[in-house]
Amino acid sequence: MPKITRVEVFRVDLAAKVARSDAIQAFSKQETPMVRIWTDDGAEGTGYSYTIGTGGSAVVALIRDYMAPWLIGRDASMVEEIWKSLFFFTHANSVGATVSLALAAIDVALWDLRCKRANAPLYLVAGGAQRRVPVYNTEGGWLNFTTQQLVDHAIEAREAGFRGFKVKVGQPHVAEDVARLAAVRGALGLDFEVMVDANQAFTLSEAIRRAKRFEEFDLAWFEEPMPAEDIDGHVRLSRSTSIPIAIGESLYHPSHFREYLQRGGCSIVQVDVARIGGITPWLKTAHLAETFNMQVCPHYLMELHVGLCAAVPNATWVEFIPQLDAATESKIQLVDGYAVPSDEVGVGIRWHWKAIDSMKAEYTVIS
Repeated sequence: MPKITRVEVFRVDLAAKVARSDAIQAFSKQETPMVRIWTDDGAEGTGYSYTIGTGGSAVVALIRDYMAPWLIGRDASMVEEIWKSLFFFTHANSVGATVSLALAAIDVALWDLRCKRANAPLYLVAGGAQRRVPVYNTEGGWLNFTTQQLVDHAIEAREAGFRGFKVKVGQPHVAEDVARLAAVRGALGLDFEVMVDANQAFTLSEAIRRAKRFEEFDLAWFEEPMPAEDIDGHVRLSRSTSIPIAIGESLYHPSHFREYLQRGGCSIVQVDVARIGGITPWLKTAHLAETFNMQVCPHYLMELHVGLCAAVPNATWVEFIPQLDAATESKIQLVDGYAVPSDEVGVGIRWHWKAIDSMKAEYTVIS
């Protein structure tokens, strides 16, 4: 029974590699709450989550003031027990983003420990379903890019071996989005996957209108067309268009996905390992989607999602947005447009501790 004896909590801010903006926000940095957990036999596991520019200090404070002290003396091998107990321990703030992001950092650290004890990589410990997963590129498709830049980036992505390219939509008028999509589709041809993402920008009527105009481009999916809390709107939109509707990056509990799936509000599940609360609920959500014969195409955090996607049979895409490079020594392995899961013991991330030490903020040790 490996007892938790020490928890380190801190934050690292990572600048975005390119200027990133979508229909509702700009993204200049990633605030990265991190957790390291030690047990009485000397084993260590590292976990992390993220926020897009704001809120990282709130996540760190929740872990530091409440969750980390609660962990001391607990059996680190009881991952499910710890997740559920911490969820109810902080239930006055659940279900919500801050609690889920805090839970995720702890849960990933515990899974890192679990994989190290099993002397095996994440994709095998969590299931072992696939040896590789196709990758699509989002980094070249931000809304702030001109149409020509968008086309250039799309062609670069195809030539680099990526198997899909995502375009941000949400220009003031539908005609502007259509023109950008037409240029990209014209440059890529019909045999290359193109996705679009509205980042929750539209009302129901506007989402229906734009989906109708987007249908001619044979899109792989229309992502986050409306606010995630509008389940009924997504049901109505799904019934009105032939484009698969993708949701999930802004849902914070498996039960929210259950409601969408039961009501027919989506066709693509984009569960985010940080925002859902960690690997433990991510796997539950992926398997739930499988029972509805639906694809899992997770949002962001490619370094963790490669292993998780390879662990389940219904994961069909990994999203390429490089963000951890300044904090890691390992990089995801891309071969012929596919991500290959790491065979390293643990969750598949080799941290660059010297670089991290130089960037640490809000550092606290609980023991």
